[in-house]
Amino acid sequence: MQTVPEEWREEGKEERMEETLKKRRGGEVKENGEVEKESLMMELSRLVQKAVKESSWWERKGIDCSILAAAFLCVPPAFLLLGSSQPLWFSAGVLLMGVAHGVITIKGTHLASHGALSESQAWSNFWAVFFIEICGSFSARAGVQGHIKMHHAHTNVIGLGDSSVWKVPFLPRSVYLFIAPLAVPVITPLVALGKGNSPLLICRTVLMVTLGLYSQYWLLIHVSGFLSPVSALLCMLVCRAMFSVPYIHVNIFQHIGLPMFSPTSRPKRVYQMTHGVLNLPRNFLLDWIFGHSLINCHVEHHLFPFLSDNMCLKVKPVVSKYLTEKKLPYQEDRYLSRLQLFFNKYQELMVFAPPITELVGVQ
Repeated sequence: MQTVPEEWREEGKEERMEETLKKRRGGEVKENGEVEKESLMMELSRLVQKAVKESSWWERKGIDCSILAAAFLCVPPAFLLLGSSQPLWFSAGVLLMGVAHGVITIKGTHLASHGALSESQAWSNFWAVFFIEICGSFSARAGVQGHIKMHHAHTNVIGLGDSSVWKVPFLPRSVYLFIAPLAVPVITPLVALGKGNSPLLICRTVLMVTLGLYSQYWLLIHVSGFLSPVSALLCMLVCRAMFSVPYIHVNIFQHIGLPMFSPTSRPKRVYQMTHGVLNLPRNFLLDWIFGHSLINCHVEHHLFPFLSDNMCLKVKPVVSKYLTEKKLPYQEDRYLSRLQLFFNKYQELMVFAPPITELVGVQ
């Protein structure tokens, strides 16, 4: 049975309570005497939940867990290849380590932040700390708080979840889009140090982040045979920054430039998500490394964030068909098309925008 994380259950509580009361009353009577039908979101949720209940554990969790397991299995041979004196094998080690790190720290942290890796709350909490703090070098509490309770709850609401965290107005467009993302592996742990509501949580984050970083450094020295600390740190930076550029691109492409909403007059959830979220097309590399929910099923993910990547892909035909039938937008665009848009309209989209400061974490 699919469980819904506590953070998600809090979101949209008022709307669900209102719909529940209407259902108990047998529907709200209109002026012409007809009974109002169930809301669009409730109807769509029923269709999606039906698909979830008909799916096996392998479809709900197993496929994505297997992809993450495969990424971890790639780590030992990557360390061995990095110890080779042959340029070709060494390059293969860098590529393998970069891909494995990308899968673990992007796909893994994102699924863990949503509790999509396990149906047990205790295990979900464990995986959140493991993936976000040890592997991803960020605060698990801050990541979940910023991503679930802000970005998802207030998607494209000005001043709350409008993705302004990804904007750095003082940087030129070429630097921001193609150079600055390479510093993400350095910036992320530094930002994590300032996140935390209590000394205990801050200490845990520092310990977990240090454990993750030092483990990789130690293995590069003692397994791969790096002779210099500087060369080991440089290798860590290269591997960790390998997919930072598309990571930043994906985060801005799918929300910024789409309709924004006022905090005082926001639409109902189904309208908010269909207007403020965009899907990118299937991409073999990014589908595996980032996951479907961050690439070609981002609309589905924002409507049903507790679903795993594979389940988002499975319900995609259901969601797209339903939204099309109801004449709601189902927004899709190509990666290069969005890149061209942001490059040409960088000032409008990324500079002259209301800044916010409390949304740092996983997307």
